[in-house]
Amino acid sequence: MSLPDMFNLTDKVVVVTGASSGLGVSFATGFAEAGADIVLAARRAERLADTAAKVEALGRRALCVPADVADPDQCQAVVDAAMETFGRVDVLINNAGVGTAVPATRETPDQFRAVIDVNLNGSYWMAQACGRVMQPGSAVINISSVLGITTAGLPQAAYASSKAGVIGLTRDLAQQWASRKGIRVNAIAPGFFESEMTDTYHDGYLESQLPRVLLGRMGRGEELAATAVWLASPAAGYVTGQTIAVDGGVTIT
Repeated sequence: MSLPDMFNLTDKVVVVTGASSGLGVSFATGFAEAGADIVLAARRAERLADTAAKVEALGRRALCVPADVADPDQCQAVVDAAMETFGRVDVLINNAGVGTAVPATRETPDQFRAVIDVNLNGSYWMAQACGRVMQPGSAVINISSVLGITTAGLPQAAYASSKAGVIGLTRDLAQQWASRKGIRVNAIAPGFFESEMTDTYHDGYLESQLPRVLLGRMGRGEELAATAVWLASPAAGYVTGQTIAVDGGVTIT
C-alpha cells in the first residue's frame, strides 16, 4: 500500500454523532472529502438535513438518523439503520456532547447527570452498539476535550469529569477490542475551537484563553477533521488507546 493510499477511506461507512452543527459538521464533511459515506446522528432532525446536503454535495451518500445518545436503544437504532442501508460500520466518531458552566456548590444532581449521560454514557452506548457489528480494521474515535486533561477558567465540573471519563473509556475499549476484535479505539482532545457550545460562553471567553495557546489562535474545524481522518485510516493502523490533543499547545503550558 502506497503512502497516499494509507489515507484513503473510499466507500467506508462513518457514523458521526452530534452531526447537526459545529464540529460534527466538520467531521462529516471531512470524512466525505476522504471518500466515505456518512451516517448522521443528532437530536435535532431538522438540522441534520443541512449536514446531509453538504455531504451529498461532495459526492457521497448521507443517512440521517435522529437520536439522543443518552438512550442506549436510540444508539442501537442508529447502528441498525446504518447496517440496513450500508451493510457495514467502519468508523464511529463519538462527537455528541453538551456542557454547562455552573459553580460546583450550585450545580444540581440533574444538571450534573445530564452532562454525564450524553458525554460519557452516550459515548459508551454508541461504541457498544458499533462494536457489535464492526469488522477487524474498524476504528472508534471518541471526542474528549482538553478539559479532561487541564482546566479552562470556567466552573465545569460535570463537563471536565465526563471528558476525563471518555479518556479512560478509550483506554479500556482499546485493550478489550485490539486483539479480540481488531478494532482500534482512540480519542481526540480538542482545545479552543469556535462551536455552538462555545457560543454559549460569556463574550470574550475564548479570546481570554488565547495567551495559553502556543500557536496564538483558535483551532479550525478542518484541522480536527484531518486528525480524525488520520486516526480512522490505515495510516494510523499501529495507534490505539491514545488521546491526541489538538489544542495548539494548551496542554503543555
